[in-house]
This record gives sequence, C-alpha cells and structure tokens, in this order.
Amino acid sequence: MEKSSFRRILTSLPKPGGGEYGKYYSLPALDDSRIDRLPYSIRILLESAIRNCDEFQVTSQDVEKIIDWENTSPKFVEIPFKPARVLLQDFTGVPAVVDLASMRDAMNKLGSDPAKINPLVPVDLVIDHSVQVDVARSENALQANMELEFHRNKERFAFLKWGSNAFQNMLVVPPGSGIVHQVNLEYLGRVVFCNGGLLYPDSVVGTDSHTTMIDGLGVAGWGVGGIEAEAAMLGQPMSMVLPGVVGFKLFGKLKDGVTATDLVLTVTQILRKHGVVGKFVEFYGDGMKELSLADRATIANMSPEYGATMGFFPVDHVTLQYLKLTGRSDETVSMIEAYLRANNLFVDYSQPQIDRVYSSYLELNLEEVEPCISGPKRPHDRVPLKEMKKDWRSCLDNRVGFKGFAVPKESQNKVVDFSFNGTSVQIKHGDVVIAAITSCTNTSNPNVMLGAALVAKKACELGLEVKPWIKTSLAPGSGVVTQYLERSGLQKYLNQLGFHVVGYGCTTCIGNSGDIHESVAAAISENDIVAAAVLSGNRNFEGRVHPLTRANYLASPPLVVAYAIAGTVDIDFATEPLGTSKDGKKVFFNEIWPSNEEIAQVVLSSVVPEMFKGTYESITKGNPMWNNLSVPASSLYSWDPSSTYIHEPPYFTEMTMSPPGPHCVNDAYCLLNFGDSITTDHISPAGSIHKDSPAAKFLMDRGVDRRDFNSYGSRRGNDEVMARGTFANIRIVNKLMKGEVGPKTVHIPSGEKLYVFDAAKKYMSEGHDTIIIAGAEYGSGSSRDWAAKGPMLLGVKAVIAKSFERIHRSNLVGMGIIPLCFKPGEDAEVFGLTGNERYTIDLPNTVDMIRPGQDVTVRTNCGKNFVCTARFDTEVELAYFNHGGILPYVIRNLISAKH
Repeated sequence: MEKSSFRRILTSLPKPGGGEYGKYYSLPALDDSRIDRLPYSIRILLESAIRNCDEFQVTSQDVEKIIDWENTSPKFVEIPFKPARVLLQDFTGVPAVVDLASMRDAMNKLGSDPAKINPLVPVDLVIDHSVQVDVARSENALQANMELEFHRNKERFAFLKWGSNAFQNMLVVPPGSGIVHQVNLEYLGRVVFCNGGLLYPDSVVGTDSHTTMIDGLGVAGWGVGGIEAEAAMLGQPMSMVLPGVVGFKLFGKLKDGVTATDLVLTVTQILRKHGVVGKFVEFYGDGMKELSLADRATIANMSPEYGATMGFFPVDHVTLQYLKLTGRSDETVSMIEAYLRANNLFVDYSQPQIDRVYSSYLELNLEEVEPCISGPKRPHDRVPLKEMKKDWRSCLDNRVGFKGFAVPKESQNKVVDFSFNGTSVQIKHGDVVIAAITSCTNTSNPNVMLGAALVAKKACELGLEVKPWIKTSLAPGSGVVTQYLERSGLQKYLNQLGFHVVGYGCTTCIGNSGDIHESVAAAISENDIVAAAVLSGNRNFEGRVHPLTRANYLASPPLVVAYAIAGTVDIDFATEPLGTSKDGKKVFFNEIWPSNEEIAQVVLSSVVPEMFKGTYESITKGNPMWNNLSVPASSLYSWDPSSTYIHEPPYFTEMTMSPPGPHCVNDAYCLLNFGDSITTDHISPAGSIHKDSPAAKFLMDRGVDRRDFNSYGSRRGNDEVMARGTFANIRIVNKLMKGEVGPKTVHIPSGEKLYVFDAAKKYMSEGHDTIIIAGAEYGSGSSRDWAAKGPMLLGVKAVIAKSFERIHRSNLVGMGIIPLCFKPGEDAEVFGLTGNERYTIDLPNTVDMIRPGQDVTVRTNCGKNFVCTARFDTEVELAYFNHGGILPYVIRNLISAKH
C-alpha cells in the first residue's frame, strides 16, 4: 500500500455490521468518465496498474494508457501487468522449480544471497499431469494407475515436495487431487484477495494455456510460457500489448438436448473465423442468465482453441451462487460482492446496463446452437452431429490434410479380422478404439458429467454394451465429481460400460492415453486402418491423443458414451441404430439421450456444497504415498548427475554479470522447413517416448528399462532428455524430407537423414548456426516452455515464420531466439526458398539500435534476399534478448537492484 502513487484513492470498505473488510484502490474515486465505458476485463488491468504504480516498474503513464484504452488499444501500446498469483501444474512446475533451484545456485556462485530467489507472489502448484491410463476397464484402475504413477514419478514428486519446503509462498497440491484448472475453479480461485488489509481482484497467469478456465469465475487469467511465469513469480512485471476486447453478446436459451460442449465448439468456430488472437473476449447479454458457472468455465477453458488471450465472464449473481455451492464461506462471498460492487467490477443484470465500448462486436442466439463434435484433427473444425457420417466419408476421400486421409475408394470399406483375447473380431476405418471422458474442459461441468451417466444408465437398462477392445476411461477433474456420481447412483452404469475412474488428473487429452491392446494396435498398423478416438477434451491435433488414432474427435461426455456404444464414428445417429437391445430390438440415439430437465433434476439432488468442503479441506494433506516421501530440508538443491528426471540445466553455466548483447546469425543452415500450423505438440517433447528415438537411446544407455521410460512430460525436469525429444513427434512434416513423415531432417552439408537432435548436435559440433523456416500459426496449441527451451538447446538462433502463436513467440524471445515474420503475402514459397540455402540475419550489435517491430534483412548464399519484421514486440523483450534470455535478466536485476 505504501508504494503506490495513487494512495489518494485508497478507500475503506465497511462491513455491514461495523468495522471494515479492508482498504482498496477505488476506481470511482478517480472520477474519470472513461472508466465507466471500459470493458470489465480492462478495468482489472487498470486496478493492478494503479495498485502497483511505483513510478519504476509501473508508471502513471501506464495507468493513463489503460484509462484511455478506447484510443490507445488500436495503437498496440505496451503496458506492464503484475498478476496477483501464478498457477503451475507438475509438468510445467518441475522445470520452473528446477530453474528456481538453478538460479539459486547461480546467485550463490556470483556471490549474492541465493535466498533472494523466492516467489514474491503466491504460487499454486497442482500435480495433475502424471496419470497414464495404463489400466482401464477395471474396478482397480484408480489404485493401480496411482501406484504406477508414484513408482514412475517418485523422484520428481520428491523434488516438488522439496520445493514446497525450500521456497516461500508456494502451495503444492499433491497428486491424486484433480486437474489443475478444475481445482483452481473450485478451490484456489480467490476472486478477491484480502492481503494484509488490502483488497484487490484475483488475477492469475498459469503455465498451461487452459488457465483461461478461471475467466468463467470472473478471475482474469491466461496462459503464459513457463519462462514468463518464473519471472512473474520473482516479482517482475509482465510486459504485454494492451489488448483489444471483442464484445460477445449472448441471448436466448439452449435447446433441449444441446450441451455446453456443443456451445463451446460453436463459439470456438465463430471466434476463429472472426480472428481474436492476442485479444480479450468479454461475454455479456441476457443469455448470461441462462448459463451456469460451469457452462461459462467450459467456454472460457477453450480460449486457446479460439485463439483469444481470455474469454472473460465478469462476476455477477451466478458467480456468487457458484462460490457458495463450492464451499466458500458466506463471509468471504459477502466480502467479494461488497468489494466488486464498490469498485464497479460487478455486473448486476437486474439493473440497467451502461453501454461499454468494445473493439468489435459479435452475438449468438443460444437457440441456434445444435449438437456437434469437432475433428478429426483440429478443435475448430466443428461438425454438426447430423452431418457427421457425410463428413467422415468426405475425410476418407479428401487428400491428406486437416480434413482428409486420402484412403482409396476401393479400400474405404475394407474389414480386417483379428483375434482379441482368443475371440475373432473385426475392425474397419472409423472404428473407435479410445473413448475417454477426460479434460478440465468438461469434467468440471456437472451437467455434462451427469448427462453422460444418464446416457450410460439408459443404455445399460436396454442391454447395450461397449466392445471390450475399446479403451474406455473416466478421469474426473476432482474428487467432487466422484462424490456426485456416487450420490446420484449413476457411477455403476458408467462402470458397467467400462468407464471406470482411472485417476484424477489430465489423461487422454494430453496424450496420457496409455497403450491400446497389442492385438488392436497390430490390426491398425499392419492394415493402415484410420482408427478413431472420441474424447471430451480440448485438443485433438494429430499425434497428440495416441500415435495410432489418426482421427480424433472432441465431443461432450454424453456423446463420448454414445460413440463408445456405437463403436464407430461412421454412423448417422438420426437414422442408424447404436446397437441391439437385450430383447433383440434396434436401439436408436434418441432412446438413450436424456432431456435437459432430467439432467437438471439429478444435478439439483446430487451436487451439494458439503462435497466441495469435504474434498478441499483435506486436499493439501495428501495421501500415504505422498506423505511417505522423504526430502532434505536444504535451501540449495543437491543435484544428482545420474538422475534421468531432475538435472541442472546449462542456462547459467558461463553466466557473468555483463549481458552478452544481441547476437547476429551468420551463414546458418536450415534445421527444419515447415508449412502451416506447426503446434507446440510437434515442437515440444510430449506423450510417450518412442523406442527408437534419441531420448530412448539416452535413457537405455543409462540403464532405464523401456517400461520405465514414462512420458516426456514427466521428464521435463531433465534438459538432456527434453533436448533429445524436441521435434520428435512422429507426425511432423518437414519439407527437407521430401514427403517422409517423422522426426528426422537432412544434415545439408552431408546429405545424411538424421534424427533432428542428431543433426542439430552435428551442426553445433561443426560450429554452424541453424534457423527454422515455418508457415502460419507457428507454435499454436498448449503453452510449452520446452517448445522454446528445446530449440535453444539444439542451437537454433532464429525462427522465420508467416505468423506466431502469442505465447510461443514470447517464449522464443525469453530463451534468446529471434522470431522473424515474413511480410504479409510473403513466405518461403514466394521467394523460392527450399531450406537448402544458408541464411544471414544482420542485427545491430547493441540493443539500443534495435526497435520493437523493426525491419530486418535476411540474406541467403544464393542471392535471394528478403525483409522480415523482427517480432520483439516491446522494449522489455529487447532487454531480455540483450541479456541472453529472461532468466539471466532477472538474476542480474536481482543482484544489482537498488529498488
């Protein structure tokens, strides 16, 4: 409170019965009519800037830029933002804690106090990404998977437990508790902080792009790279371009039989078409009263899929009702409402609304939303359910691409016989081999979860079954889901169809689907079958869900159950039966589909506040396996050089107090030449470790048995494994390989075809720089710091692309890699670039001579020269580049800080 230049507007918030809740920086006290017209999401940025205005990290000029948002946002002005807290999950949390531990060592070696390296804002770390679905369709699946989880991850879990003790201001939620974003929504989200008598809005940045789910609760939150998150943890302001805000008006009411998942897939398609990358989307309108908090959270969750920084729902009465439902105390909820009303951050739809200004406007009549799924390779490729069979058939015909598999006509109806556990069975194109109720997008929503259970009940009562070779699974986002499924009496029907609880955490949606039965796998791979997965997730990029499911469809949990019963996506639910009942009659889709009223009744009787209170009162107590982990009490970590999970990274090995300055790129070879839509799933190590990969060789050379490889995600704390897994996706398409698909490239001087890691090491040993050429949307998908750390460790100095995903571009800068954009209408093909050229990128040798967005000339050895835009978007990013990355910048600042 002492440091802000706006102490004059510090105001007391009285309690109704006397006394005060605390003090707050009052936006109305500024008496500026421009604030009344600001979107609510921008008001949160404004409050943060006022509260943190010390005229050093945040200035009065920054505050004025935000107040004048209507005029400044079209100019892409830069502002600092300091979030109230940081959210991590274990896959990104481990490298963050590794970096913090390594930074302490660096501080120590440079003669400074390592204790300066501590989170300065609250850090919530939820261990949720370790669950592999090794065991499914079993009453013992949960316990068996958890035991395997601890067996594989004991060292990693112990490291995080050490971090929770060694670092202040860090809460670690143990494994087995739930999915990070659902735990954030139901428990961690404060909505309003009361910290030392100061009241302010909760805001959060997280190292997973679906951090946006909390926007449904009225908490401003979005995904950032692990690198940015680490800097925010250490008190550094985030530099961001003041975003435009798309106003999305909702009106009407969803029709019977339409789910929140159908709505979010529709919204995703609309917003992708409109173009919202780098923008906030703020929802408003009479339709808000018809959307539950869980429905809002589902829409907010998929912000990364429609490309927005946030999909924001301001706090209203629905929010307050949800806070009470999830066990927040009456006093806390009263404080939240009083503060937000006093500071003009609360929407009361019972009162006349002041028109707010938005950068652009959209609207949707909820009555027009229809049942749908998305796929087979991208979340925004929505398919109305009534058109699914036709769309599937066209995908078989179409050339290979986002909507095509190029299966010859004569092969499209082929049937393959194989033996499953001694029984002769068949498989064909479009058959479902994985059906998973998974992902924070849907498991936090009681309507769709209990809807799925009602579908299961109706199906079981009619005698329908799921084929035994389909890998079915249920991964609730928190223990609350299990409680209300049990209370409703419906879990037994999900179990009967094979949807047993396999774990509490991220599973199939992030590639932790585990193996499918070997006989099924052989039938698919040996006969080139286009097999399908149907999951209630948010990502279905090729190669993500499972290496053998080329077609992956996102669907609501009830539809996941329906497709599991049908056993194929090659079906018209309106005209073709799902199966045959126990009395020999054909059963159609509408016979097992519950009405909205049926679902509402079960939700009302089954979801109660006591469930949330009981679950979260004990959440940090852990479980016996967690509590039995023994960890040292030291403040500096004792690195084990033989560890294949935790390894000290080389980022600070040769660091001195003098920044290295900007680097040019001289006669670089092209390591990889890509087309459009290369995602972080293609770049970053993710999913299982292939037995023939460089990472597998590294592990086997160190005595790790193949069955103990675990996933790349679980080994994010070891840079040696992760560097070898960078660009290791088996579906990656590299133009240098001339049609061959997979994780290899051409070492241009020798012409050898090598794994990308081996080629990169060869270039580095020869003293050559390398670059990457790419098309549009490079780095789309989940925010993965290893998608930037990995290329840096492979010696990549620059990426030249048509466009970048927001977080990934920022992460490249954070690791000292130059992001360059072709000019509009230009790309590698326009200039006739094959990737066989050598590239020189001339940058001034002092950072003072580089400007954000500056033009840079790229020269090649064959005379094809062209101009690109240097995507250093802010002065702060240029400072990071000057220091060789954001983490060295933070260390040098902490050592030399006088403020």
